[in-house]
Amino acid sequence: MATHKSAEKRARQSEARRLRNRHMKTRVRTVVKEFVSALEGGKAEGVQDKLRAAERALRKAASKGLIPKRRASRTVSRLAKRLHKSTK
Repeated sequence: MATHKSAEKRARQSEARRLRNRHMKTRVRTVVKEFVSALEGGKAEGVQDKLRAAERALRKAASKGLIPKRRASRTVSRLAKRLHKSTK
């Protein structure tokens, strides 16, 4: 365990960041799963809103440095592609 004052503060900060990051990553995964399940469930209403929510969560996570920006863009692109394919 940390014994110096600065090291103790560092440990507190790291723990707070870890919990915040874990919460955000879980939220992103949940929102994406909600979109996919709505899409596969065949519910036409609300799917567009779920895509918008998923995109917002992914882009926000990327802007915070939680996930790489390219991964967020790639995921959003794939989700939009799935929506477009399903509406045909």
